[in-house]
Amino acid sequence: MSTPPKNPSLQRAYLLLVAVLVLVGCWVAPIDAPAREQVNDGLKRALTTFAAARALGAVVSVAQGTQVDATPGGVGVSFAPGQALKPLNELIEQFAAIMLAASVSFGIQLMLLNIGAHHLMSYLVSGVALVWIVWRWQRGRSPRWLQSLLIGLLLVRFAVPLGAVANEGLYRAFMANDYQAALSGIEKSPTAVVDATQEAPVAQEGWRDRIERWLPKLPNLKATYDQILKSASDWAERIVKLIALFVLQTIVLPLVFLFVAWRLARAAIREPAVRPAAA
Repeated sequence: MSTPPKNPSLQRAYLLLVAVLVLVGCWVAPIDAPAREQVNDGLKRALTTFAAARALGAVVSVAQGTQVDATPGGVGVSFAPGQALKPLNELIEQFAAIMLAASVSFGIQLMLLNIGAHHLMSYLVSGVALVWIVWRWQRGRSPRWLQSLLIGLLLVRFAVPLGAVANEGLYRAFMANDYQAALSGIEKSPTAVVDATQEAPVAQEGWRDRIERWLPKLPNLKATYDQILKSASDWAERIVKLIALFVLQTIVLPLVFLFVAWRLARAAIREPAVRPAAA
């Protein structure tokens, strides 16, 4: 937005336009309901992804701890192929922590939306905006502290809902398909691990039954975990995509939108510099 016009009639028309936009934005609030709905959608996505990460982590942890013990001929044999899953399990734990942080971020946005949409905030923004407009109308300029106060209040009232709507719009246009594909793969992963390890030993079996059950299957068990490790690269790729998506939605884009809103507010409120009179 450009600097307000210097022509008195144009300047007054500009001030009236600012007054209308602020009052309509505060009291009609056409953006508040869509913004709240879209932040709720983001929160649901983050919680769904967090639940999927916890489910996958639980199953991989069980598979990682699987250990085969046998004593053929009196000689102890211990085989723990699941330890190869430790790096994957650590990645999943970090993934779950990031999804929890993303959920908290969306929760904070909801709180900020509620604060900005509160009627007391609308009264405060409207009052300060009208004082600024009257001051500019009568004197042509306003104190710097009043400009700074108005800019801050405009950000509190409008930056979060406008940013939320823009954020969700970018998600639906560019990220929704990638999210659904990655989440679908993560949600199916626990079933794949369970299916691959469903031949795990039963704790109540006697030692003779364990020997008869496991000695012929040790090579197949090792091959089963190798198959899981091969699938792990695909899981890791999906996890990284989801992490990048939520970091973009909860950190990068909100900061970009806040910066843009701050620049727009400054441009709308900024007054032309006073030039010294020519000698």
